[in-house]
Amino acid sequence: MYGQEEIKPYDNNGEKSKQVEHMFDQIAHTYDLLNHRLSWGIDKGWRRKAVAQLVPSHPSSILDIATGTGDFAILSAKTLKPQRLVGADISEGMMDIGRQKVKAMGLDDVIKFQREDCMSLSFPDNTFDAVTSAFGIRNFSSLDKGLAEICRVLKPGGCLSIVELTRPVSFPMRQLFTVYSHTILPVYGRIVSRDNKAYDYLTATLEVFPQGEEMMNILRKAGFSECKFKRLTFGICTMYYAVK
Repeated sequence: MYGQEEIKPYDNNGEKSKQVEHMFDQIAHTYDLLNHRLSWGIDKGWRRKAVAQLVPSHPSSILDIATGTGDFAILSAKTLKPQRLVGADISEGMMDIGRQKVKAMGLDDVIKFQREDCMSLSFPDNTFDAVTSAFGIRNFSSLDKGLAEICRVLKPGGCLSIVELTRPVSFPMRQLFTVYSHTILPVYGRIVSRDNKAYDYLTATLEVFPQGEEMMNILRKAGFSECKFKRLTFGICTMYYAVK
């Protein structure tokens, strides 16, 4: 267990999952724009690398956890050609935008969106061939519990592919990223999204989120094996892969 459970978007009194749901509903209309601008578009390449990890396993059923507006789900559907892909999220506001994009691309026969609490997924054991998540698991109220649920709904031999923002570990990127994440990111995010708290919260979760070998240990504890990770773009992002 790590300290992120204490970080909430708005105040310390309410339930974290309810606050996260409200936050993403609030910023849904600007989320894609901010993601691409704040990462200079590099986030698209990160997603492609994370999807590429699953190509050898040819998954026919995929669950995209914390799917948001569905960018990772759409890329997975186009690249991996699964028979079924479920995008799960706690925010209907985010998924409504995803549904519009999926329908416009003619992928609504493959991709379905479903409101889910990642701490207690509604799917039976051993349902999916693969689970994916892009920039979402650091919002879990309990990383241990969320990863255990992911492991539960994966079939034996099923694969997990995660891409998540992380803190660079080497000089000077660590120092530059600290300045960027505490100044440009929250200020620009506040102006565009019109939410005074959301991007301060996202920066705070990034700082306490486990990474590298620490994350490997958490994945193993949740029931995964063959765990590995790769730092991308000087460590600004880290890609994880594991097998049930």
